[in-house]
Amino acid sequence: MPEIVVGRNDDDTRKYGTEGTLLLGKHLVGTGEDAHLTTPVLIDAIRPHILTITGKRGEGKSFTLGVVVEELVKLPQHIKKNLCSILIDTQGIFWTMKSPAEKSAQMLKGWNMQPTGFDVQVYIPAGQERTFSSAGVDYDDTFSFAPSELSAEDWIGVFGLDPNEPLGILLQKSFAKLSDKYSINDIVEAVRATEGFEMEKLGLENRFEAAKGWGIFGESRMPSLLESAKISILDLSLTPQNVRTLLVALASKKIYTERVAARRKEELAEIEMSSIKRTPMPWILIDEAHNYLPSEGSTPATNILNRIVKEGRQPGITLVLATQMPYKLHPDALAQTDLILSHRLTAKNDIDALKAIMQTYMLYDVTKYINELPKLKGVAIILDDNSERIYKVRVRPRQSWHAGSSPVAI
Repeated sequence: MPEIVVGRNDDDTRKYGTEGTLLLGKHLVGTGEDAHLTTPVLIDAIRPHILTITGKRGEGKSFTLGVVVEELVKLPQHIKKNLCSILIDTQGIFWTMKSPAEKSAQMLKGWNMQPTGFDVQVYIPAGQERTFSSAGVDYDDTFSFAPSELSAEDWIGVFGLDPNEPLGILLQKSFAKLSDKYSINDIVEAVRATEGFEMEKLGLENRFEAAKGWGIFGESRMPSLLESAKISILDLSLTPQNVRTLLVALASKKIYTERVAARRKEELAEIEMSSIKRTPMPWILIDEAHNYLPSEGSTPATNILNRIVKEGRQPGITLVLATQMPYKLHPDALAQTDLILSHRLTAKNDIDALKAIMQTYMLYDVTKYINELPKLKGVAIILDDNSERIYKVRVRPRQSWHAGSSPVAI
């Protein structure tokens, strides 16, 4: 029985077949409890995509995110060397991918798989080493940013200030006094030296003093993320939400800038028919994505993520957005999504968000497709904008340890 490949156009299907695809699971045929598994369902991995993974709490959203990462690791070397992945872990549940899922050995056997730990690199903020170590979290290295890597606009965003109000104006005036490289202490001194704003100075100074405790500032030590076949996990689970958005923004800017520059070199090499060392095409995977790219308001990460959504195809960036509330995700992200994987949803607002972007080729209301899913964990519908088709699927078991399951009291 032939495989189903989603996210791949007809030309690529004829040319590559199933090469360069990720095994997501198997096609579900039938409805409700009569549904049974048939054809393998594969996702294209050789072209850039916007993939949205959604589903209400406990239905397997983060589990599926882990499956995608496992499959990226398992790609053959001649494809994997041209790709890399950066997973933004907001819950601290993906560091366990280094360990095999021995508890799922019997289930994996039915899929001709076995428990496997994967070679992933886990990075944590430099100032949080003691906390992670005491919790027994296995990490590979730390990262930090120099305060001078942040613009005045970045600080305004992370502090939640209005640029036209006194605090925001004071911050911008203070930054105009700074040189290229500066510390938080330098910023505080610039605030104190700014004329006027006597009522606001103490409040802004206190904010910068508090920033020292975030654990993210030091020497600029961001790991090299765009390395061939590398899987990087940035564990931000112990970082305040406003700081997480800042970190996502800084990492995304670095990735986007490097890939845009690399793509220009690749195109020039193609024109001149010469060879160069390629910078791998990144997959950026973000859990709880609505916190970074919200439907209302903005965060420090909103502008760069929106830019990747709209312009990331040309430099070859794939963005995977996981959220349990798709209606809270920025409408531009949903509109540009070419693949949606939706586990069970029940909230009307969330279902309406899916209806708004995929209604042109659905024979029935999306609610009908979701309601026909059997009441099993890991089942979902896939809406493929490339082929304009909908599939029901059961996601395969995880081979690595999944730390996102709920604890029990017994």
